[in-house]
Amino acid sequence: MSGLAPVPTASHFIRELGKRVQGGLRVLGIPTSEASRILAGEVGVSMTTLKDHPEIDVTVDGADEVSPDLELIKGLGGALVREKIVAYASKRVIIVVDDSKMVAKLGTRAPIPVEVVPFAVDSVMLQLVRWNGSVKIRERNGRPFVSDNGNTIVDWQYGAIDDPRAVEMKLKSITGVVDSGIFSNVAAQVIVAEGSSIRKLSR
Repeated sequence: MSGLAPVPTASHFIRELGKRVQGGLRVLGIPTSEASRILAGEVGVSMTTLKDHPEIDVTVDGADEVSPDLELIKGLGGALVREKIVAYASKRVIIVVDDSKMVAKLGTRAPIPVEVVPFAVDSVMLQLVRWNGSVKIRERNGRPFVSDNGNTIVDWQYGAIDDPRAVEMKLKSITGVVDSGIFSNVAAQVIVAEGSSIRKLSR
């Protein structure tokens, strides 16, 4: 049982998995976005659901930032809620990134994506500004981005995060927030591509 991250984050993994399936590997995948579902179908990976398989053996995913403690910011692709649901249902989460995603502290480069029920967007944005930094509604092609869950995503430019777990819980406490792109204490291993070499970091 494998969680499948959205393209392009883990598109290479999904394509390689498809090759293994063609060679006889038996695996079921749970896509975290419509894009990953489409790609997995194209390469022959059979799909299932959390309802049928609520426990997942391994999820392979990407990340937008990774700290030395293997804390993560994810969600710049827009599928953060489904990604987090699948991650917490997984026995093991492996993150694959290139070395540009490694940072001393989360928030150094990437904003924190926050998925919000549309009715609550204005009040949530006001609360985030009161806490710190700036916030804006994510757009795509000049229009507000809508998640696969039908929600709005706002990008909160908070700055360097000293305590990712505390900020994650603080965001979850806001009425109207579905979840955030902070993934604290989730990754078991991070595989970092550095040029032609690979470095493995484990929790």
